[in-house]
Amino acid sequence: MSHSQTTHAATDDWSEPVVTLGTSLTASQKQGTLNTLTASLNGSDYSTITVDGSTLVKYLNPSGTTFTTNSGVWSSAMVQKTSSGSGINVKILNYNGQNNVTTITADQYKNAAVTAGVTDANIYVTSATPIDGSGALAGVYAAFAENGSTLNQSQVTAAQNEMSTLSDITEANKDKSGYSDAQLNNAVAEAKKEMAAKGSDVTNNQITTIVNNQIENNNLTNVITNNQKTEIINMLIKIRDSGALDSASFKNQAAKVANNIQNGAKDIFSKLNTEENRNLLQKIGAAIGNFFTSLFKQIQSWF
Repeated sequence: MSHSQTTHAATDDWSEPVVTLGTSLTASQKQGTLNTLTASLNGSDYSTITVDGSTLVKYLNPSGTTFTTNSGVWSSAMVQKTSSGSGINVKILNYNGQNNVTTITADQYKNAAVTAGVTDANIYVTSATPIDGSGALAGVYAAFAENGSTLNQSQVTAAQNEMSTLSDITEANKDKSGYSDAQLNNAVAEAKKEMAAKGSDVTNNQITTIVNNQIENNNLTNVITNNQKTEIINMLIKIRDSGALDSASFKNQAAKVANNIQNGAKDIFSKLNTEENRNLLQKIGAAIGNFFTSLFKQIQSWF
């Protein structure tokens, strides 16, 4: 079985999953990472690539990050290509019982992957030490390049900007009642789906309207600040300008991610739906009550 690092030419056939290993892992951490990421393969073949500072510089620095070729990398990933139309699934795996990916959430990985042009893949992420998870993201991009699916750098840059924006907003709101990272990422995935339906000519004003609607739909109106809303709008404008909306599969992949997020957090979204329905019923009830109150006062005035 090909359980060793490979430097084979790109094949574009994805005959086996690709494991990306952070270059800073010790020998024991490397083996532990392999065991963690490939447990679901039940002994099937996989190939490996090493992600180092140069990989971070290549894929992530164009967005404004400041990695160097000497930057350490611990977070790692396994990318398993799936059938067309299956969407992007991400699972962050505990390493020795602990989630060491401290910043990037599974839903943030999903949204960034859609923007970058990643399609139809199961992505597993882990880290042997506490770290933000950027190395695993760069590894995902490198894995696609390894298999002949080199991603558009402008989309990758937009994806990295998206990742930074969403991470910052979640960090700022993590202790607020009524907020979850799933709600934010669902709003963004749904917004991207709507943008794709309008096409690459979608205007800034249309994007603003879409964002306002999605923030309301996800019950975030009283949580997301005006500055954060502006950041989301600007983030989506960069995604439009990256050319991502020109992809035939972008709308489908965004829709799949939205469904995936909702299914993965059914407790949150069922509660939102219940609250929305209850609010609607309350409005209807209030309207009926006001009508009869007004009618009663009118009748009283006759006598």
